[in-house]
Amino acid sequence: MIYLDNAATTFKKPEIVYEKIIESMREYGANPGRGGHKLSLKAGRGIYETREILAKLFNINNPMNIIFTYNATEALNLGIKGLLEKGDHVITTAMEHNSVLRPIKALENLGVENTIVKCDSEGFVELNDIKRSIKKNTKLIVTTHASNITGTIFPIKEIGELAKANNIIYMVDAAQTAGVYDIDVESMNIDILAFAGHKSLLGPQGTGGLYIKEGINIRNLKEGGTGSKSHELVQPSMLPDRYESGTPNTPGIIALGAGVKYILDKGIENIRNHEIELLNFFINEIKDVEGVILYGPTDVSKRVPVILMNIGNEDSSEVSYILDSVFDIATRSGLHCAPLAHKTIGTLERGAVRFSIGPFNTKEDIAKTLKAIKQIAHEATCD
Repeated sequence: MIYLDNAATTFKKPEIVYEKIIESMREYGANPGRGGHKLSLKAGRGIYETREILAKLFNINNPMNIIFTYNATEALNLGIKGLLEKGDHVITTAMEHNSVLRPIKALENLGVENTIVKCDSEGFVELNDIKRSIKKNTKLIVTTHASNITGTIFPIKEIGELAKANNIIYMVDAAQTAGVYDIDVESMNIDILAFAGHKSLLGPQGTGGLYIKEGINIRNLKEGGTGSKSHELVQPSMLPDRYESGTPNTPGIIALGAGVKYILDKGIENIRNHEIELLNFFINEIKDVEGVILYGPTDVSKRVPVILMNIGNEDSSEVSYILDSVFDIATRSGLHCAPLAHKTIGTLERGAVRFSIGPFNTKEDIAKTLKAIKQIAHEATCD
């Protein structure tokens, strides 16, 4: 199979990731921080090493400010719901995933105001539109780093500077960029960073995380055993224990560390250049094909390797089904959990087919995919 659904989760993973899962379960599959025996201690060290390597990747000063979650959705919920209170105002954009929009909309019932800034037909946001949305009670700006629909890259450094200048906390959803695009929380003025472990960080499903800048107070959304201060009946206030109650996904977190190490060893720039090369090949070959409607910017420097399209009047689900059943190509159709983004680009009613490139795709994969698309488009225009 040609797998082009990497924006949902990367497949396959580096061999070291599989090896680390098995090794951790077979050799030291004990609860970290819940005992003084050597297996527990080794598991705890493995988790801490993953914090360290993530801190290196994102230029985070203190690895203990990285909170492990089960996905980016949980991380975003923690950051948004744990920060905002009645009377606060939050700014976001129309290109966000439901993992941002739904928590924000849910907080309306608790008296939290929101402004959803509109974007243009290619998915770009205007910095001045965000600036004009700032109010006296604006506490948080939260945006994606790159759209999971159009691939459009947001100017997060500039948004971070705007937030800092107005004493507003800035939160970034890096689900589509972490592991491929450079993220420096210090130079980009990112106060809170949510990331998925199972996408471009090349870890297994069930992994993700949230970076919280020193001094930002986020309410924990759960309480329970942490292995620390067990004599107290209240949740510990120290990080990361405050947010990490219960047994963690130890094999997954350790394997995530292996995925990040693979990225650093390979070179994030090398991975990015490989994916951009394939993206450029894909777009240049398909943008002028009769019947193909391409969404998002055609300039590959302004987008991540996510390609959204429709073919003629064909239903997007039908096109995705044909690609899978006839050509053995995995894609994703529909609304991709981002209805406002689809409304912005005019595809809310029919959805679209998404092709997302990963580090293990090849030029041959893309060539075969292009051939399949052209055949489907030819047949659609001949009907």
